[in-house]
Amino acid sequence: MRDRDRPYPALLIRPALLQEPSKRGIRCLTCERRCELIAGGLGWCRTRRHQDGTLLTLTYGAVSSISANPIEKKPLYHFYPSSRALTSGAWSCNFGCPWCQNHHISKIPPGRGHYMAPQDFVSEAIRLGCQGTSISFNEPTLCLEWSLDVFRLARARGLYNTYVTNGYMTSQALGLLVKAGLDAMNVDVKGDAQAVRRYCKGIDVEQVWRNCRLARELGIHLEITTLVIPGVNDQDEVLEGIAQRIATQLGPEVPWHVSGYYPAYRFTTPPTPLDTLERGWQIGKEAGLAFVYLGNVPGHRLENTYCPHCETLLVERRGLSVTAYRLSHGRCPLCNREVPGTWGNTGKPLGNS
Repeated sequence: MRDRDRPYPALLIRPALLQEPSKRGIRCLTCERRCELIAGGLGWCRTRRHQDGTLLTLTYGAVSSISANPIEKKPLYHFYPSSRALTSGAWSCNFGCPWCQNHHISKIPPGRGHYMAPQDFVSEAIRLGCQGTSISFNEPTLCLEWSLDVFRLARARGLYNTYVTNGYMTSQALGLLVKAGLDAMNVDVKGDAQAVRRYCKGIDVEQVWRNCRLARELGIHLEITTLVIPGVNDQDEVLEGIAQRIATQLGPEVPWHVSGYYPAYRFTTPPTPLDTLERGWQIGKEAGLAFVYLGNVPGHRLENTYCPHCETLLVERRGLSVTAYRLSHGRCPLCNREVPGTWGNTGKPLGNS
């Protein structure tokens, strides 16, 4: 059965918020692919359908996976350390990356999983003792309408809201998310223009950088991740370009996570060598970034946060756990240097924040 002919559970279908008429039908304004859908047609991601003169989302409340995760898993290292966020994913993606670590959901069309109402998701977060929410696993922008309802309810009940995203939403979508209560994002910058266009299937990385700049302007806590993949984006000039753009366009104190890749889906290149990741860290520091972290290397000293001024160990981590926390009201206890971030004691075990 073709995806366009697949029956979808009625609970998962809602009018899409961002759409406009086009010459051939309707244009979706959820992400920067800006797909034009003919009558009965699906968008590139297969989560939007043109039906009876309107655009519908097929993934409202469609939960493929749900778990209470440490905020460090996102990764968000400068945002409520040791807290937990109830995290959900749905189906499909608007990128075509052949190395996707979550391909079991991102490469699957919608219409599966179980329906979860926004109020039930927020209540579950509170029941599990979480301090926030996170939409993640696959691309959360495809769950825009549900995300907005979740975020409004979560904020009203004192929870924070986060996105782990490829950053390819339209500026209209990002504005709606911020207004609804988005507090923090980790954005995956996958490489330079050539690599992103080739491997992510026609994506313009400049739109990702625009959204990162806009997030900063709107007061969203932002951290950047680059999954370093041998032969794709591990060249010094590519990493230098990313590091320099973070420093000059987003600010030198925006954290950059240089993460190790492992073979997945249709990509069999061997895992990223540790020395490549350490070289990425060095490149970030040479570009003037104050906070560069290695990812997917549990126990490495470069998982930790050090004071950029006096090199005091401020936050010690091992994998997804914070094992020591020495910040005092967001400052280094030794030299009083401010460390930008959201350091409140939402996660409870930190003591003085």
